[in-house]
Amino acid sequence: METPFFRRLPGFAVVGAVGFIVDAGLLTTLISGFGMNHYAARAVSFTAAVSVTWYLNRRWVFDRKAVAMTPGEYSAYVAVQVIGALINLLVFVLLIELRPQLLDLPVIPLAIGAAAGLLFNFTASSLLVFSPPANEDARSGGSGQ
Repeated sequence: METPFFRRLPGFAVVGAVGFIVDAGLLTTLISGFGMNHYAARAVSFTAAVSVTWYLNRRWVFDRKAVAMTPGEYSAYVAVQVIGALINLLVFVLLIELRPQLLDLPVIPLAIGAAAGLLFNFTASSLLVFSPPANEDARSGGSGQ
C-alpha cells in the first residue's frame, strides 16, 4: 500500500541531512586535503551529495528498490535539486533585501530558504521523480489491497 504523501517528509529530511554531511565533508576534504579550487570542489561535492540522496530517497523514502529506474529519473532528480537550491538562495536573498536587519542574523533567512527548498524538493520528487507509474497505481488501488 502506498505511504501517505506527508508521512515521507521526515525520512526525506533525514536523507537531506545525510546529503549535507556528504556535501560538507567532501567539500572540506577536497579544499583542505587536496587544495582543489573552491568552486570546482563545490561542483564535485554537490554532485556526490545529489547522487547519495537520490539513491537513499529512491530506496528508503519512496521505496522504489523493486521498481526499475525509469529513463530520465536521475536527470529529473538532479534538475529538481538544482531548482530547489535556487529557490533556497532566492528566498535567502529576498529576505535580506526586504529586511536588511536580517544581516545581523543570517541564520534566519538561511533556515527559511532551506525550508522552502526542502518543501519544493520533496513535493517535486514525490510528484515528478518518484511517482508510481500509472499501471502500478491501478494494480495497488484497483485490487483492493
